[in-house]
Amino acid sequence: MANESSTGSSVTDSATGNVADSATGSSVTDKRRATIWEVAKAAGVSHQTVSRYLRNDAKMRPETVARVRQAVEELDYRPNLTARSMRTRRSGRVAVLLPAVATYGPPQILSGVMEVAHEHGYTVEAFSVEGTPADRFERVRELADSGQVEGVLALAPLPPGSGGRFPERAAIVVSADYDDKFRGVGELADGSPVEDLVVRLAELGHRRFLHVTGALDYASARGRRDVFVATVERLGLGPAQVIESDWSAEGARAAVLSLPEKGHPTAVIAASDVGAAGVVLGARERGWTIPGDLSVTGWDNNQLGAYLEPTMTTVNVDHRKLGRAAMARLVATLQPETAAAREAEAASDGPLNTIIWRGSTGPAPS
Repeated sequence: MANESSTGSSVTDSATGNVADSATGSSVTDKRRATIWEVAKAAGVSHQTVSRYLRNDAKMRPETVARVRQAVEELDYRPNLTARSMRTRRSGRVAVLLPAVATYGPPQILSGVMEVAHEHGYTVEAFSVEGTPADRFERVRELADSGQVEGVLALAPLPPGSGGRFPERAAIVVSADYDDKFRGVGELADGSPVEDLVVRLAELGHRRFLHVTGALDYASARGRRDVFVATVERLGLGPAQVIESDWSAEGARAAVLSLPEKGHPTAVIAASDVGAAGVVLGARERGWTIPGDLSVTGWDNNQLGAYLEPTMTTVNVDHRKLGRAAMARLVATLQPETAAAREAEAASDGPLNTIIWRGSTGPAPS
């Protein structure tokens, strides 16, 4: 809105929100922050040309771009994002919906989300909502209507068909990798690496296997158990021996202490690194050596596993890659004209799970 004064008219800089005198171009209300008018004067161009530069107008002449860039850098000019979003309907912000849990799971997934967002010029606001998927979707709708964010990445379940809604307001991408309690589903529940663990240990001479499960209300625990049973039976090493546990070290320790002295398994596939640590403790209490009498594998690549004696064979889950791929899909929706779509595809390439062979596994005892 224009204001009248005794020295002439003044206008509000639509890019900075500062009031500038139309005759001098100087800032009236904020001496510490350069205005678009000052940048234009320093570059010898109009303020409209500076605006074109800020929009990355590809039709600008290279020499003009160079002059404006130099003026922007010398004056340390910073556009006001709030004012710019009113003009362009772009806020430069995206929201991430997290499962409503007391402690958020692997921080690597959020790290991957933020990396891709920042690479493409977005700031991230994370939030969680209690209640049902419908309750969460109502909150997402409110955000979409607010104009405060350009898109929402949901890492918590929403009602079926929620993804892609309201493209004229805010893009919505649902990455259904976790349930409400941050239990892995979908690709995270894939237990296929267990097959590779069993096959490799069978090649090392092992014929008696045990699987100590995680809590079976987790899809990931059921997936690892099912692959173990199928692989042992396919290789003719059955019947597959399974002891149900709860992810805890104590539960896995108790499982090992319950084994018979004679004819006990020589290889244990634990559903987690914590469980594997319990297996090792129980085996040592029985006087068994690792891996001389018992080979042990875990899952999750807990950083302490690389420092145990012996070091722990495990399955690394690349949660950071999962987060990068999820945010890249949202960026590709928001910026279809950029390389983001190709990045989203590339981010999804390669395995999510990788086996790390270490000292806790070896040949079967003779």
